[in-house]
Amino acid sequence: MSIRVRLLLSYTCILIVTILLFLAAALLFVVAITGDVRSVKDFYNIHYSVNPLSEQEETIFLDLKYLAKNEPNSLLDKKLLDEYNYKLRAVQAELFIRKEDKQVYSSLSVKQPQLISFLPDYEMENNAIRSTLQIGDHFYGYAKFDFYFPDKTKGSMFVIRERSPFAEVVRTLLPIILGVLFIVLLLMNMLLYYLLTRSIIKPLDLLRKSTERIKEGNLEFELRAEGNDEITRLSEAFEDMRIKLKQSVEKQLQYEQNRKELIANITHDLKTPITSIKASIEGIRDGVPNTKLKMDRYVNTILTKADDMDQLIDELFLYSKLDLKQLPFTFEAISIGHFIEDYAEDLFYDLQDIGIELKWSVDHTSPSVVLADRDKLKRVLTNIMDNGVKYMVSEPKRIGIALRVENEFVRLSIQDNGPGISEEAIPFIFERFFREDLSRSRQSGGSGLGLAIAKQIIEGHSGTIHAESKLGAGTTIIIRLPFVKDTGGLT
Repeated sequence: MSIRVRLLLSYTCILIVTILLFLAAALLFVVAITGDVRSVKDFYNIHYSVNPLSEQEETIFLDLKYLAKNEPNSLLDKKLLDEYNYKLRAVQAELFIRKEDKQVYSSLSVKQPQLISFLPDYEMENNAIRSTLQIGDHFYGYAKFDFYFPDKTKGSMFVIRERSPFAEVVRTLLPIILGVLFIVLLLMNMLLYYLLTRSIIKPLDLLRKSTERIKEGNLEFELRAEGNDEITRLSEAFEDMRIKLKQSVEKQLQYEQNRKELIANITHDLKTPITSIKASIEGIRDGVPNTKLKMDRYVNTILTKADDMDQLIDELFLYSKLDLKQLPFTFEAISIGHFIEDYAEDLFYDLQDIGIELKWSVDHTSPSVVLADRDKLKRVLTNIMDNGVKYMVSEPKRIGIALRVENEFVRLSIQDNGPGISEEAIPFIFERFFREDLSRSRQSGGSGLGLAIAKQIIEGHSGTIHAESKLGAGTTIIIRLPFVKDTGGLT
């Protein structure tokens, strides 16, 4: 059963129960006014014509009716009439006798100058003997009997009881009030049903349509939720799920694209050394190196290309583990300043031997303690240095290392005076297998993974790395690592 049908049935039941309770309340109200549950069936009759009197009044009325039929002259006996009137007044009713158009007997409580003029005309058939009448602000219920006196004159006997004006107004207006209340209840239930179904069914329908679109593979839409109820929060959660699912799909597609590019790059970078190795082996097989010098050159070529392939495989394996977050980091609090000085001192003479001048500057005025993995951080510095050394061609060759504290970060910059990098290539130098030369030549060595590995390691340290460079003006690699204020356990 749908929610819409359930809501419709629920509101219908509420409406029925409300009407039944209202009718029960009206029944109790009528009984409270009339004092007789049997008079409920007469409550909606405006003139109260069926039974305007109580049971005791009716008994006295029937006695008087009997006298009017059989002994009409007795109704002229004041003493007898006083006795009957006494009984009637005990039940809050009155007696009135008329003869022709004159008043013969009347109780003091209903004696009004205009009363006789308001009485109904004679109707000797007595078809309508019960009704009500209104005199000014007073309402009276009566039972009458028309008869003939022995002298053939017309006479009437009335048993009258004054009614509450409020009760009469209620009796008059109650059908209208009931009808209006029923219509109001019906309209209110319809309005509430419409508003609730609109606030529930419409968002659920949007969720259903969104689900169908996702099932069809369409994630390019937005589910807008309005309001602050449970369905709105459900819609917001659904929209968050859609966004995360879209990001996941896009990431998966990017992974797939990266995988294809990775396979293509590996194929390309392995093909070159394998081609050289095959050529050297074929030359040896054909007896081309006929001297020891030539043979050594061929063997060295094979060994060099094999080493390149081995380095490529090692770096590719390292990058893959970093990319998949499968390589654990061993963090410890270290003084990055002392770490850089030790690294630079170890590297100084090696670079000097190949004609490169190394200078370093470390700011010790501020604490520079970071959480770092020593081996992996050293791997970053080595990859950056190798990359700088590899492309230096102009004299003099210089590399500078500078370390200082900026806000809550340690800024490490490594600057060379090499040929620089074009502005278009800078955003891509940290991507794997990227080389600025379009031929992707490996003449200068390297796997194209050095800076990509450096980026993965620095990001694993919650840091950032980027490059600043201009053609002909050298390149600066800038690393920022968050420092720690607590130097306890410093190594």
